[in-house]
Amino acid sequence: MSNAEHWEGVYRGKPVEQVSWFQPRADISLGLIRGTGLPADTARVIDVGAGASVLVDGLLDAGYRHVTLLDIAESALAMSRARLGERAAQVDWRVGDVTTLDLPAAGYDIWHDRAVFHFLTHEEDRKRYVEQVWRTLRPGGFVIVATFGPNGPLQCSNLDVCRYTPEALHDEFGAAEYTLISHQSETHATPAGKTQEFVYCYCRRAA
Repeated sequence: MSNAEHWEGVYRGKPVEQVSWFQPRADISLGLIRGTGLPADTARVIDVGAGASVLVDGLLDAGYRHVTLLDIAESALAMSRARLGERAAQVDWRVGDVTTLDLPAAGYDIWHDRAVFHFLTHEEDRKRYVEQVWRTLRPGGFVIVATFGPNGPLQCSNLDVCRYTPEALHDEFGAAEYTLISHQSETHATPAGKTQEFVYCYCRRAA
C-alpha cells in the first residue's frame, strides 16, 4: 500500500474528530505563525500535512491571504474545502508527497508542519524533506515543525514514527542554516482520552 492509499484510508475510515491528532483549535501553531511578525496580508504560508486541520480557519480569520494547504490525501483536503465553503477559494490547494512534489522556489515565508516529519523514518526521506524546505522557503523565512517528543508514542496510525528532542529536531535541518528561535512542548489529548507529547521547534532560515 502506498503512503497516499494509507492516508486516504485513514480519512475515509473514521470521522475527522476521531483521528488521534485532531485539534478543535490550533492555538500553538497559530500563535507561532503570528509571532513571526510578518504582515498577514502579504505573508505566504504553507501548512504541510494540513489534512482537515482547522489551522487554516484561524489563519483566514486572522487576515492571512496567501495560504497553501498541502496533504497527500485528497479526501482530507476535501473535508477542509467543505468546511470553509466560499472561503475555500482563498486557499491554494496542493495534493502530493511533500518530499517529491514540485513546489515554487522561494515561494513561502512561513513553513508549518504539525505531525508529518516524524513519519519520515528513513534518512533519505528526511533529507529530501529538508531540501524541499530549503528550496521553497525564502531566505530569512520561518520554519515551524512539530513532532512527537521523547515521551511520545512509537507508532501513529499503525506506522512507526521518530521521536525528537528540540535539539535533535533542529539538528535535522542544520544549525548553520537555521537559527532555533524557540521551542515548546505540548501535551496533546487525543479524542480517545490518551495523551501524546509534541515538541514544536520555531526556526528562522539564514538570510
